[in-house]
Amino acid sequence: MNVPIKTLHCFLRLVEIGNFTRAAEQLYLTQPTLSKMIQRLEETLEQQLLIRSNQKVELTQAGQLFHASACQIMGQWHRMEQDLANLSGLKSGHLRLGVCPMMSSLTIDLLTEFRKAYPGVELQMQEFGGFGSEQALLADMIDIGFTALPVTHTEQLSSTLLQAYPLKVCLPQHHPLSEKEKISWHDLAQYPFIVYNDDFSLTKQFSRITRELGINLNIAFRSGQWDFIGSMVEEGMGLAIMPEPICQKLGSNKLIFRAMERELTWQIGLIWRNNLPLTPAADALLTLSRRTILRKTN
Repeated sequence: MNVPIKTLHCFLRLVEIGNFTRAAEQLYLTQPTLSKMIQRLEETLEQQLLIRSNQKVELTQAGQLFHASACQIMGQWHRMEQDLANLSGLKSGHLRLGVCPMMSSLTIDLLTEFRKAYPGVELQMQEFGGFGSEQALLADMIDIGFTALPVTHTEQLSSTLLQAYPLKVCLPQHHPLSEKEKISWHDLAQYPFIVYNDDFSLTKQFSRITRELGINLNIAFRSGQWDFIGSMVEEGMGLAIMPEPICQKLGSNKLIFRAMERELTWQIGLIWRNNLPLTPAADALLTLSRRTILRKTN
């Protein structure tokens, strides 16, 4: 079996985007060229990999198996390219970086410092929730990721803490709970609650805590966009818990923020695979982050 690396790359991009026309545009190919490439791949494997429709493509069972292997192969290829490119020092290459959307603005200073130190390294950033970032690492789709801690896959992933922020309850103006200085989980259970999507670490943290307390939250909405959650709270659609930096960004005079009775923190950090060596660029980012933490503590 002889499958070119380019074909694997195009297959993975197509699956990620889910549409032949848009994928072809991003790959700088014509749509017929991409279609023929995937058709030849399926003929080589003697398996149908994709279910095609006008709107999107979906993986068959064989496609799911092939996709998992293709991710691993492309990850290994990427690592080899980075190792060869950096034999004479970190002057070029790519860093595949996962970033949680909620913390993107909090990582800017570190990434700016990295770009100044290594201007030849191209940053390829993908957005994931906390659990999604873990899955992307395990599939070797990214080299290192910014996410909320702790991680779920503790035996397979290593992490380092970058910063911890208090979590606040977000309330609309004149809400009955705004009269309290601190709010409990029992208080929150009385009202509709807006929570993040399932792949966010905070969602898992909230579920664990309420399960331990025997509390059932009245989940009204789920979203991965903090600004949208803030707007829903403003309109009285529910309450939410948000990290303090996000509360500050909302900056609305229609919102009130209160501390939790049981203090909670949002811990952000970098995570990477245990059983794979870091690429030179990922190792440089990790080293730079540790120096930054050391400077702040001294």
